[in-house]
Amino acid sequence: MPRLSTRLDQVAMAIWQTRTTTLESAGSTALRSGLALNLLWIGLLKFDEYEVENIRPLTSSSPLFSLLLKRLGEQRVARLIGVAEIAMGSAIAAKPIAPRVSAIGSLGAVGTFLTTLSFLATTPGVWQEGRKPPKLSMTGQFLVKDSVLLGASLLTAAESLKAARRR
Repeated sequence: MPRLSTRLDQVAMAIWQTRTTTLESAGSTALRSGLALNLLWIGLLKFDEYEVENIRPLTSSSPLFSLLLKRLGEQRVARLIGVAEIAMGSAIAAKPIAPRVSAIGSLGAVGTFLTTLSFLATTPGVWQEGRKPPKLSMTGQFLVKDSVLLGASLLTAAESLKAARRR
């Protein structure tokens, strides 16, 4: 017969594992929902003229986007970005019914956030000049937050791929 203290330790460990699993599940759901919501909402904004103006400094100084701007114009580029963001957000949210589609959406978001992080190197005014050590401007602070969304995209991609494998 096991000692009482050993049994209590086992019960305590089981409770701890249950709470940890619940916390992990809640965090995963919040992360996926927040990522999908960000992409959907920001994607919808790309159809408003003020958002075309907001992204102008970022897209016009990017080698990739400056070529697209010359070919398609600002409004079409903004709408193209918006459609892509809406598609990725919808795909990410679809994990319960289509985990493979969700993984593709998450991997697309990885590309999106790597692209926006590249704006840190191409956008003038991202760094406050004359400050030591280098300090981010408001634009730089806005962009660097995408590193968190990049991490969320990587985690949701991994989760979706695991779920797809189990099916």
